[in-house]
Amino acid sequence: MIMFFLRRLLGMAIVLLAMSFVVYGLIGLMPGDPIDLMVMSNPGITAADADRLRALYSLDEPLVTRYGHWLIAALQGDFGFSRVYAQPVLDIIGPALWQTTKLVALTLVISSILATALGILSALRPGGKIDTLVSFISFAGISLPSFWLALILILTFAVWLGWLPASGMGRPGEEGFLGNARFLILPVTTLVIANIGGVTRYARSALIETLRMDFIRTARAKGAREPRVVLRHGVPNALSSVITVIGMNFGTLFSGALITETMFAQRGLGKTIYDAILGNDYNLALVALLFATFATLIGNLLADLACAWLDPRISVI
Repeated sequence: MIMFFLRRLLGMAIVLLAMSFVVYGLIGLMPGDPIDLMVMSNPGITAADADRLRALYSLDEPLVTRYGHWLIAALQGDFGFSRVYAQPVLDIIGPALWQTTKLVALTLVISSILATALGILSALRPGGKIDTLVSFISFAGISLPSFWLALILILTFAVWLGWLPASGMGRPGEEGFLGNARFLILPVTTLVIANIGGVTRYARSALIETLRMDFIRTARAKGAREPRVVLRHGVPNALSSVITVIGMNFGTLFSGALITETMFAQRGLGKTIYDAILGNDYNLALVALLFATFATLIGNLLADLACAWLDPRISVI
C-alpha cells in the first residue's frame, strides 16, 4: 500500500510539473502581456517606460527562463501576486476553492446516491415502465443546457415562488448555516440534474451486465433471494465502473462548473480561472488551473481506492 501511494504521488508530481509547463507556455504565447494592458490604460507611459517595466518583471526573457524562475519560486511557496486583484494568488484561490469544494461535494454525494438508486431500479426490469421513465429523465438531464436549466430554476423558485435567492453567496458568520445553505440549493440542483443522467446510464448498463454473469446465476441457483442477489452480489461488482465515472466527474466539476457559477454569481474556481484568463492574470490563471488538475488527480486516486475496497479482486499493492 505504501509503494502504491508513493508511485501515485510521483505520478501526480510529474503530471503537475508537465501541466505547469504546458499551461505557462500557452498563457505566455497569448497576445499581449500585463505591460501592454498598463500602456493601454495609461497613455502617459512611453515605450522606454514599457521596456523598463518588462525588464523589471523579466518579461523580456525567453519563455523557458521565465518558467524556471516561476517554478523555483513556486517550490518555495511563493506563487506570486494577482494582477487583477492586487493580492497574493493563494488569498484569491483559497475562498474560490472552498466555494467550489462545497458545490462539488454536495453535487457528487446527491447525484451519486440518486443515480445509483435510479440505475438499480432501471436495471431490474430493462424495457419496463420504470426503465423507460428513468431513461427519459437521464436523457433529459444530459440534453438540457445548464444555463437554460439555471434560468428555469431561478424563474421558478426565486422569481415566481420567492422561496430561494436568485444568486449570490452567503456571508460567513452573518446569516448562519441555514442562511448560507439557501444560496447553494439552486446551483447544486442545477449541477445534480446536469450530471445525474450520465452516471445513471453507467449504473444501469453496469448492473445489467453484472446480473448476466455466471456467479449471479450460481447465487440464484443456491436459493438466494433476489434482493440479496442484487444488493449483495450485483451492486458492489457493478459499482466499480460507476465509481470511476464519478471520480472523473470530480475533477471536471472543479473547473467545468463555470456556467453554473456565473449564472448564480458563485465565486468558484471555474469563474476565477475564466476571469484570470480574460484579464491576462498569468499567476492566478496558472495556479488555479494547477489546483483544478490536482483535484482531478485526487478524484482518480479516491476512485481507485474505492474500487479496490468494493471489489477484492482489484489490488492496489
